[in-house]
Amino acid sequence: MKAMLVTGGCGFIGTNFIRYLLSKSDFTGRIVNVDKLTYAGNLENMTEIDKKFIGRYKFINADICDSEAMSELFEKYKIDTVCHFAAESHVDRSIAEPDAFIKTNIVGTFNLIELVRKHKDQMLLFHHVSTDEVYGALGPYGFFTEDTPYNPSSPYSASKASSDHLVRAYHKTYGIPVTISNCSNNYGPYQFPEKLIPMMILNALEGKSLPVYGDGRNVRDWLYVEDHCSAIWEIMKKGRRGQTYNIGGRCEMYNIDVVRRICDLLDELNPMPGGGSRRGLITFVKDRPGHDFRYAIDFNKLRGETGWEPNESFETGMRKTIQWYLDNQEWVSRVRTGEYMSWMEQQYNL
Repeated sequence: MKAMLVTGGCGFIGTNFIRYLLSKSDFTGRIVNVDKLTYAGNLENMTEIDKKFIGRYKFINADICDSEAMSELFEKYKIDTVCHFAAESHVDRSIAEPDAFIKTNIVGTFNLIELVRKHKDQMLLFHHVSTDEVYGALGPYGFFTEDTPYNPSSPYSASKASSDHLVRAYHKTYGIPVTISNCSNNYGPYQFPEKLIPMMILNALEGKSLPVYGDGRNVRDWLYVEDHCSAIWEIMKKGRRGQTYNIGGRCEMYNIDVVRRICDLLDELNPMPGGGSRRGLITFVKDRPGHDFRYAIDFNKLRGETGWEPNESFETGMRKTIQWYLDNQEWVSRVRTGEYMSWMEQQYNL
């Protein structure tokens, strides 16, 4: 893999993946990071990467829905591998404003996979990063496997299901070398504060209310983001082309227990003035429409074919995550106020 296109590389998981991959001795190629820099894409995430990996890292500010710009990029940089993260990904926003999810997640994926088809002779792999939400909801027992029928519940998950099917169809119809991964909920450094864990961390630090949907008994499987990155890299290296692999953290928790653990760790690492417990900030709010009850991943296929296992427990991963947010308050401030956009414009002449 000499020239890898990473889409959405200034977002949460894309940022962590680029950082992870450039640190690996078994990847010696070049990464071209394409990001539209919407509200959740932050070029500040990659500042020192620009300087540390001169010649091996290139950022391009472009939209994956712009087929002409993407075509020029494929030609100029002789792309032979694609790792596709770019997506609208927040369920609540997809319920309120689904248009952007259809455009980016379906049309954007089509543009990319079509370019891969046109450059088929030079392409080694198109890896599509998806979500366990395409499977819908589980009852109290059982796990999602790669053979679980799709049953999406939100515009977001429906758009990701559509893009999954499109990628599979291009493999079957045109012989495009693809792999797909469906992952459980991620957390870790650089996650935008609209998501559950960073929102709870930052609200708790400021003494604000910690809103929990319903009774907090919805269950999610949690995975530290660097473990997700290592799983993707193992799939890209060892995964069978045309196959789907589920990635899970073996860490099912009620949402309310996640929030309580965040409160307890923050009370330990950054006690409230005068003491007291941040659990008192928890409030319960009306549940969102179509809120899936439980997700749980069976990743035996991935483990059996690649040997991958998650390294972090929820306890160790959450400690690292909270400490990162405590240590990066300037980043947090810029992201939460929108000032990072002006910061990027000044730094990079956007």
